[in-house]
Amino acid sequence: MTVPVDFNDRMLSLGLARVSEAAAHASARLIGRGDEKAADQAAVNAMRDQLNMLDIKGVVVIGEGERDEAPMLYIGEEVGTGTGPEVDIALDPLEGTTLTAKDMPNALTVIAMAPRGTLLHAPDVYMEKLAIGPGYPTDVVSLAMEPAERVRALAKAKNCDASDITCCILERPRHQDLIAEIRATGAAIRLITDGDVAGVIHCAEETTGIDMYMGSGGAPEGVLAASALKCMGGQMWGKLLFRNDDERGRARKAGITDLDRIYSRDELVTSDVIFAATGVTNGSIVQGVKREPGFQTTETILMRSKTGSVRRMIYRNPVK
Repeated sequence: MTVPVDFNDRMLSLGLARVSEAAAHASARLIGRGDEKAADQAAVNAMRDQLNMLDIKGVVVIGEGERDEAPMLYIGEEVGTGTGPEVDIALDPLEGTTLTAKDMPNALTVIAMAPRGTLLHAPDVYMEKLAIGPGYPTDVVSLAMEPAERVRALAKAKNCDASDITCCILERPRHQDLIAEIRATGAAIRLITDGDVAGVIHCAEETTGIDMYMGSGGAPEGVLAASALKCMGGQMWGKLLFRNDDERGRARKAGITDLDRIYSRDELVTSDVIFAATGVTNGSIVQGVKREPGFQTTETILMRSKTGSVRRMIYRNPVK
């Protein structure tokens, strides 16, 4: 299939922002209520409704699971009005369901869109991830390196000591050895409880103080994170991790034949992409939904890889 040079990303970007905003508004009423499933379902419903208003022939390639497991926004679901460009859609209607339920920082609604056939159809398995921000030589670090070697290589490229490097890692028992090895270099670690899309984005924003993201997390979130980095600049690599034959079967079903392949950012996202994320709870990237009598206010970050533009949008919406 020939990939179109322009999939009308300039016009669609504002529509994409409305999609993520709607999901954030819908889940806001469940912040701190302790019900992860209800918060996620509210975001799913709102996101789907808004997607179906866009003039696209969209297919969800990163979504809420297989068709039988998710009533809405399942992988392979067709969305949009059925007119307009053919596009792939990757989404996480509520990245941080636990964060929302517990009113903890950095819950987001996240969505990316690209021409049909250009987003990796990543199965719902783990992915080992490595990401750094913009401005470094190509392949200054790699997944083939040991974690300590990555820290030292990045410090050399940055012309600083390893102790000046800060890595972002999901706080999980599986990362204990990784954390110990990195700390042995003198580098600092910022542990996050959830939300590794935000963790990867941190590498591309100087104000966060994060130099590198490492560790394993969901493969679908890896594609979303790569979409954001393609817009902001930065390097990323991912390798699918399989625990059993069932997970290997999911990968083959998604069309993946080389199960040991290491994907670069531009292999995870092979064409121009647009990306939007709206804050649900307050975070380091965007502010969460602010509720006041008669209104809700959201902050959205909207990005286009074609232009490298990063736009922050404040939306104040009347509510009943």
